[in-house]
Formats: sequence, structure tokens, C-alpha cells
Amino acid sequence: MLLIINDSNNAYYNLAAEEYLIDSFDEDIVMLWRNDNTVVVGKNQNTIEEIDSRYVEEHDISVVRRLTGGGAVFHDMGNVNYTIIQPYREGLFSNYAYFTEAVRDFLQQLGVSATLSGRNDLMIDGKKFSGNAQCVRKGRMMHHGTLMFSSDVKDISGALTPNRKKTESKGVKSVQSHVTNISSHLPEDKMSVEDFMEQLHRYFLRRFPEAVPYELTKEDKASIQQLSDQKYSTWEWNYGASPAFAVSASRKYDFGLVDVRLDVTRGRIREIRIFGDFFGIKSVSELEELLVGTEYRADAISQALADVALGEYISGMTAEELTELMMQ
Repeated sequence: MLLIINDSNNAYYNLAAEEYLIDSFDEDIVMLWRNDNTVVVGKNQNTIEEIDSRYVEEHDISVVRRLTGGGAVFHDMGNVNYTIIQPYREGLFSNYAYFTEAVRDFLQQLGVSATLSGRNDLMIDGKKFSGNAQCVRKGRMMHHGTLMFSSDVKDISGALTPNRKKTESKGVKSVQSHVTNISSHLPEDKMSVEDFMEQLHRYFLRRFPEAVPYELTKEDKASIQQLSDQKYSTWEWNYGASPAFAVSASRKYDFGLVDVRLDVTRGRIREIRIFGDFFGIKSVSELEELLVGTEYRADAISQALADVALGEYISGMTAEELTELMMQ
């Protein structure tokens, strides 16, 4: 296992680093890192509907899309991120208890009791301090999560524009009532975020005796920077074209929000986009391509989905549910 402390605070570079590591290394990897003020949106989300564009611009907040599903999150220098990369095997995807165990044990040693709640959140006294997400890519699996240590709650509220189906209020009061910082729960609130990150690093070294510190080489950094410049810093990746659609339907399920946009011409689906904070092993773009050309009728859509393992694209969703949503 390679244990990496990535000292970059550039969001585009750091998200590129994750892709580079999952594609270029065979070893198990744990990486700790931080972003300066950034909104990180999920792979399947419609960025423009998840952020307050004016607030983001006025406060010089970066916006970047990640490889994993789930919802938009705010990062600042009071937040520590951790990334775990290892070979994929059956049963690991959506096994958040397995991947968060080390973090929960570490916090317990600091005197903080954390629990796994809902789909993918870690909580302290019923308040969220960590969101987690996963993806599978080329036979490898990546799990990453946030650890809010001393984040600015006002910026979380200001930068994000939650979908109204996910929350009734997006005000600061609502955000403050549902999130918390780890630092507020320490027996002695004197630890800095840098101390917290260093102690977590040392804990991983003790917990995993096979772990060895690894510093990104000059060649690693050059490759990551190239990927950052060509993909993660681009408007095409972070926003992408979102054309107007004639049919729009969204619904909140236990497994997440699913938002479908359809352009129907002469009774057939000419274009389709599926957004949301759901998770899935496979890219939802493959599902979209499969549905293009289908007649816009419930039985035709059901037939098109009959042999599709829909849960691999939208984890937890059935073909019947998607058909109903598209036709509502």
C-alpha cells in the first residue's frame, strides 16, 4: 500500500491526481489532500443547477466535476479529503462501512464517536461531517470522502443551490443544523487542521503495517498537471452542454435523486440526459445512448430496458421506475 500526502490545494490538479492514480498504479493507495475553496459536483449532476453561479464567481470558488456519483459538496482548507484505491471485487461497491471503518476508528481514538448513516454519510450526534462516494474504473475501485474539520459553513450554504426535491431550505440556518465540524467535538479543541491531517497520516501507517509513504515524482506531477489542463480545468468537463429539453421529470428515491431530460421528435427520443446524485458502477452516458431512438411509449421504453442491468448505471433503480419517471 502506498500512502500519499498530496500537498496541492488546487482542485483541478487534485481531482486529476485521483484519475491518474487509479489508472496508472497497481498498488493499493491511500491519499490525503485538501482543496482551497471549491464546489465538487458528482459525475452525474447538472452543474449549473447545483451551484449559485454568482456567489461562486464573487467569492473566487472553483467548480470541478469528480469521477464518482453522489451530490455536490463544498471543500475549503478546513476540510481534509481521503482517497482509497484498490482492486475491485464483488461486494465492495456501496460497502461504505468497509471503507470508512479506519476513519471511524481513528476518530474514536481522538474521543469522537462517529456513525455511518443513510447512504454514504458519517455523522456525529446526528450531524453530517463526511460525505463519501465511489467509482469502479478499469478493474480498480476508488472510494473517497470529505472530513469537515473546521470548514466555513457560510460558504457551504452560499455556494451550493440544493435541488428543491432534496431539501426544503437552503439557508444558512438549515445547513448549520445538519452539518458539523470535527473540531467542535474534540475533548480539547486545540488541534489545527494540519495537526489532524498529520495524525491521520500516522494512524494509517500504524493501522496498515504494509503501508509505505510515497511522494509523487516529477513525472507523476507532470502527468497529473497535463490531465488537469486537458480535462479537469475545462468547461466541457465541469459544466458541459445542457440543451433545452421538451420533457423534464425528476423524483427523489431512497437511493438518490434522478432527473431525466428528454427531447422527443416525431415520437422518438432524439436526445436524453440523466442527471442526479445517484451512484452506479457504469457510466450513465451508456444508458442514455441505449435509449436514443426509442419510441416515446412506455412499452417501447420497457422493452429497450428489458435486458439492461439498470442497477449498474443507477444503483437501486428498476426498469419499471425509470420507465414511469420518463413517461410522467
